[in-house]
Amino acid sequence: MSEEIRQNDIQNQNKENNNKNLENVIEIKDLCKKYKMYHRKKDRLLEIILPNYEKHTTFTALDNFNLELKKGEILGILGKNGAGKSTLLKLITGVAQPTSGTIKINGKISSLLELGTAFNPELTGYENIYQHGQIMGLTHEQVKEKEQEIIDFADIGEHLSQPVKTYSSGMFARLAFACAINVDPDILIVDEVLSVGDMAFQLKCFKKFEQFKKKGKTILFVTHSITDVLNNCNRTIILEHGKKIFDGGVKEGVEEYKKLVTKMKTPEGKEGKNKITKEIINSVAEKSEWKKYFVTNPDMIVYGNNEAIIYDYGIFNNNNEPLPIVDNNEETHIKLKVQFNETINCPTISVTVKDFHGKEMCGNNTNFMGIDTGLCEKGEEYIFDFEQKLKLAPGKYTISISCSRFDDNGELIVMNRNYDALIIEVSSERKMVGCFDVDPIVTFKKIEK
Repeated sequence: MSEEIRQNDIQNQNKENNNKNLENVIEIKDLCKKYKMYHRKKDRLLEIILPNYEKHTTFTALDNFNLELKKGEILGILGKNGAGKSTLLKLITGVAQPTSGTIKINGKISSLLELGTAFNPELTGYENIYQHGQIMGLTHEQVKEKEQEIIDFADIGEHLSQPVKTYSSGMFARLAFACAINVDPDILIVDEVLSVGDMAFQLKCFKKFEQFKKKGKTILFVTHSITDVLNNCNRTIILEHGKKIFDGGVKEGVEEYKKLVTKMKTPEGKEGKNKITKEIINSVAEKSEWKKYFVTNPDMIVYGNNEAIIYDYGIFNNNNEPLPIVDNNEETHIKLKVQFNETINCPTISVTVKDFHGKEMCGNNTNFMGIDTGLCEKGEEYIFDFEQKLKLAPGKYTISISCSRFDDNGELIVMNRNYDALIIEVSSERKMVGCFDVDPIVTFKKIEK
């Protein structure tokens, strides 16, 4: 009996492993890509000719990268220029070959990586539609079924019968995008090319992207826009110097990326040397008078170099009464108390309101508004007051606050950021559509005949 149970356990384990493998549409293990770098062109030739001649250095574009991506996941890939994002996509699509490691793909890939690479400039647009389809593994009949859909999507009119080499860059991109996105792939790879062509075509691109999401397609999305990641993705990774330093939720990933961009994170993903610790926060907690009236977020993200610290904040009405619940037609004051630990010239103070998905709904800062905050001496404390109406749809939101400066090279230096510090609720006496109440003034009159 025990042997029978053991065999059943083995079979069940095998089934689980098979199911897992079926779920993973992309499996990457120990992926590495290195390039040889030459200072002189002739050194490349001499290395080929002479066995012991070596004059190259090695650049590691991707280092020991691992990833499992399941069906239906929409992965946002963040990273600064040169982090390895495009290299990763080229390896997945087969445009480049890895130095070491393995890539397993379960499904058909369509790439919006290098649009039109499969096009023959001597052929007409119509002929290139069929050539592209064949390269994607479609039969002539399958391309025929998609033909009109591609033509309608590209919308380049009579130019379709002309050689591609005569196209403008905009027409070329439209046809290439239409071909790439209308082959019904299992995996879609997008590299900063959703917005091609004019505004009407951009709208079609994003609508098509939304259709892919609703169909449960697996999507890899590379962008520098954190808003696009928040709006479209359900998982995020961050690359830096060819290494993956974050893999997790979208909101958390976006905040980690902001730290990296503002140098509050090292390239290895560790906290920077100059940071605001819990000890520093606790040292000024006794001076806080306002926060006790509000719902503060225990999971807020706090960082900075401690040249200044925001030690108290809140939202109030015109009578200086706390407003944990805000009427969207009421005048409000978002106030911050800032202590300067160094002498700072013209610090920038910012307030941002976000929804619970991390999308920035509204906000502003003293720099954008052209406000000169002057010279703030070491040891001085200030109250900054942002007065406005929060014309938002009813619901719950977070308020993020920040104190920063620019150095002599124009680099942004974060002194103290508090992401999602306060949780507030917005109410409204009247119904509305969308995220904001634009508070229109409506007039009408009868047309006399």
